[in-house]
Amino acid sequence: MKIQALAYALLSLCGLAAVHAAEPAAKAAPAAPKAAAAGSVDERMRAAESLTEQQIKSTTNREALSRLAQFYNGRDLQRFIWSMQRLVELYPNSGALRLQLAAVYAGQGDKSNTYDTLLKMQNLGFAYSVGNDPRFEKVRGTKVWEYAVANLDANAQPFGEGKVALQLPAGDTLLEALAWDGKRKQLLVGSARDGAIHRVEKDGKLTDFIKPDPASGLYSVLDLKADTANDVLWVASYGAPVYKSYTADMVDHSFLLKYSLSSGKLLGKYSVGDNTGHLFGFVAVAGDGRAYVADPARREIYKLDGDKLVLVTSNPMLTGISGLAVSSDGHNLYFADPALGLFGLDLSTTKPFGVGHSPDTLVVGGVSSLFWYDGSLVLVQDNMVPQRVMRLKLDKTGRNVVTAMPLDAAKPEFTMLGNGTVAGDEFYFVANSQRELYDSHGVLSDAKALQPIKVYKSNLRFAWNEPGISAGLKPIPTASDAKVRFENADPSQKKDGDK
Repeated sequence: MKIQALAYALLSLCGLAAVHAAEPAAKAAPAAPKAAAAGSVDERMRAAESLTEQQIKSTTNREALSRLAQFYNGRDLQRFIWSMQRLVELYPNSGALRLQLAAVYAGQGDKSNTYDTLLKMQNLGFAYSVGNDPRFEKVRGTKVWEYAVANLDANAQPFGEGKVALQLPAGDTLLEALAWDGKRKQLLVGSARDGAIHRVEKDGKLTDFIKPDPASGLYSVLDLKADTANDVLWVASYGAPVYKSYTADMVDHSFLLKYSLSSGKLLGKYSVGDNTGHLFGFVAVAGDGRAYVADPARREIYKLDGDKLVLVTSNPMLTGISGLAVSSDGHNLYFADPALGLFGLDLSTTKPFGVGHSPDTLVVGGVSSLFWYDGSLVLVQDNMVPQRVMRLKLDKTGRNVVTAMPLDAAKPEFTMLGNGTVAGDEFYFVANSQRELYDSHGVLSDAKALQPIKVYKSNLRFAWNEPGISAGLKPIPTASDAKVRFENADPSQKKDGDK
């Protein structure tokens, strides 16, 4: 089959699942996308059924490949396996995909591939319980099986010396954003529910610092960063449905707010004036005081230049942005993609790079927030199984992981990890976010389930001189054949890979 046919099959499959779902009520269904409209459903199905292993495994279109896998599931086992194998390659940080592939192998009695997949998962640190999973019935009863099960279970054991430092009052406040006031040696916490920012006393009691003020653009507080040297508190504010005073006028409105860290006085309010809707979710501050803010939904990062937010980089190929940090020297800006892992941007050249690491021993996906500490990146991996906080030491260039060390993992207090803050050699973070209690419309499902917020404390210098878990580093490609391409904010500059 020609490469055009492969493209046709992949693109048309993007609409195939929707077409099948609408078949019983076809008359009421909306028109299919143009890419899927050419040819009948039968023709598109035949195109998908004709794809070869090489064609399936050569695609980099993750969305289309996912739809292909859905189409093949229960219909074409071999092509389903090829699709799943390629998806694992494109999403190397996904334990769920690896587990599903292992289960497919097991269902066929393929012990070799099942064991190989499970052993790679345990080597990466995943902690899935498969011992009693009925999908693996055909591959039980061997020493290798027992070894794989035991090691996956071992990864689920609590690790680390961290502990709960304090508890914040329970209530309908959704407290997650943390910052550290180094001058007053005090935590600050922001509410996504009412927009208030509080100072935290040693016993966890909250005192008012910045009161909710929708008129100033202080809506849901999604992130806080304190710049003690310059007496500034930066706030990422968004008009989210979970905000109690939410109105239609706030839809897709987001602001980077600048306050005095000592007085709480509003010093600046910044937004992007294109009126297309933005969501500022993460803030990072360089040593010189310059602020950066990330829009996870639009996959964009801005810097504050004077009184304007200027686009630094944009990449629609990312699945999102789930963390932002800047090196202490202000040279590199780092950001996390929840599925694809860690990336950086050389701020002197605006050229992107992948953070090199060994994909055989280190999972860098599932990151929900990201921080810089003494030549290292600190990752909160809420969407990793098990949930954990990791410290990745980087080389002198800041582009490659030298060693990786879990600080705390699989602790019994970890139910849903929230945001955090670096405080000297300590790292504070929310261990039991209440996000799951609110639906997509911001409605609290069960007020009785609200619990005190546990703020955990990890030692950032834990096992500082230990070798860690990463070795045999293999840099992620950033040339024109890379899985992720970036768009430079300056159209006069060439993108990586352009000729």
